[in-house]
Amino acid sequence: MKSSYRFYRGCYHIARVLFKTFFFYSVRGRENVPSGSAMVCANHSSLLDPIIISLALGIDHFVHYIAKIELFRVPVVATVITKLGAISVDRDKSDVTTVKATLGYLKNDEKVAIFPEGRRVLTDEAALAKNGAVKIAERTGVPVVPVFVPRRKPVFRKLKVVIGVPYYIEKQDDKRTADDYTLLAETLMGKIEALNPESGD
Repeated sequence: MKSSYRFYRGCYHIARVLFKTFFFYSVRGRENVPSGSAMVCANHSSLLDPIIISLALGIDHFVHYIAKIELFRVPVVATVITKLGAISVDRDKSDVTTVKATLGYLKNDEKVAIFPEGRRVLTDEAALAKNGAVKIAERTGVPVVPVFVPRRKPVFRKLKVVIGVPYYIEKQDDKRTADDYTLLAETLMGKIEALNPESGD
């Protein structure tokens, strides 16, 4: 067992106790999580989201998160997320190192989580999604797993996380345009928002 996975399991058990106490979270759709590599894509409103998503996926699904580079400059936080195998990204430029690290994990049959919005969004309206996730999913052929996390997280209230059915972004003969990828990214965010149990759909 890799040291990062051992560390992850320890963190998972601690987080599970704390979240069961303060949030009473529930999960729908855990059976949709595939074994092996996958791109886990979720909406993002809180620094707690990676913890919530990991708990929702279950201890058997170790996930590497793509995190903003600023977090790797914060003492303690940097140590923890590095041990957990997080991938840094500089949101102000195209980061080739981030892409290479992501492809490496996926090719090694592991999971990577990314927030397509690229930043925290507190409103219920989906923000414009970046196209990095769909490009990587197309390039690698791994399934995309949409996940909805409630944006509001009041303590001592049930937190309902929903995991959607995986889908694939198939490669095509003709090279996709920037508008094509924008549409694919918007479709992904639509699938995530459609999982909202309070949407009424």
